[in-house]
Amino acid sequence: MKLNLKRPLAFFDLEATGINVGVDRIVEIAILKAMPDGSELVQTKRINPEIPIPLASSLIHGIYDEDIKNEPTFGQVAKEIADFIGDADLAGYNSNKFDIPMLLEEFLRAGVDLDMQGRRFVDVQNIFHQMEQRTLKAAYKFYCNEDIINAHSAEADIRATYQVLLAQLDRYKDKDFEDKQGNISQPVQNDVEALHNFTNMSKPVDFAGRMVYNENGEEVINFGKHKGKLVEQVFDIEPSYYAWMKQGDFPLYTKKKLDEIWNRWSKKKDEQRIAKQQNQQVKPNPSVNSNKPKPVQQKQKPAAVVTTDMLEQLKMKFGK
Repeated sequence: MKLNLKRPLAFFDLEATGINVGVDRIVEIAILKAMPDGSELVQTKRINPEIPIPLASSLIHGIYDEDIKNEPTFGQVAKEIADFIGDADLAGYNSNKFDIPMLLEEFLRAGVDLDMQGRRFVDVQNIFHQMEQRTLKAAYKFYCNEDIINAHSAEADIRATYQVLLAQLDRYKDKDFEDKQGNISQPVQNDVEALHNFTNMSKPVDFAGRMVYNENGEEVINFGKHKGKLVEQVFDIEPSYYAWMKQGDFPLYTKKKLDEIWNRWSKKKDEQRIAKQQNQQVKPNPSVNSNKPKPVQQKQKPAAVVTTDMLEQLKMKFGK
């Protein structure tokens, strides 16, 4: 089966020093870019994480410190990787929870802002877990009836993921699915938009899941004391929560999305403040005497006429 693509779909897989998105680093990245014409482009790179690889992680993916000591850092190849991805939609196995958040974290550290607006994200694990509930190794055996050779190497894993998706499209074509609310649909379709909708159940804002979209498309806090509240509502009642998250140990992409919401909220508040000021009518300054009754002017008595007798009396009084 050939994928029905309107634009490229980049399957990718990461091997890392660990699973903490905010702390750990990529040691290998493999990308298989499925093109609308059916062709494939593959790019695989090993990365010097600039921190030691824990033995527990090396035992899983087989990459040790000495294997990557002469490899480029992510910052040195970030632009090349971003250019290779281009405007492709993204796909992977458990990619929504791990690979995409970690890749975005590395891009932001390197100063490369990969635009995620308008992209579609197909998490093959979510199809599998909702339809069969198993692991990648079991999924490959179940759907493709083969064992993964070199399991836990990034390129082997993405090829297996790609083949599993094709087999899923064959297996679940026209098959009904009933969700937890009892709604019946046929979600597994050869269409990236449909697969995006089916594999992004929680609708995360930041991929790490600290914020999610509600049914109205509004951002909601998804942890802690404000869980379930609109992010903008939290800003209304506790503006300092923004500063707390910015200073906290949250992934850089979480903080980036938080900044976007904060800036939008601040702009809205400024507009409301300006509108309120404009709507307030300025009362005229009444003059001091405008409401006071004018004092009644008393009529002055006319001056008495001075006569000769009056002058004589004054002379006698003052002796002049």
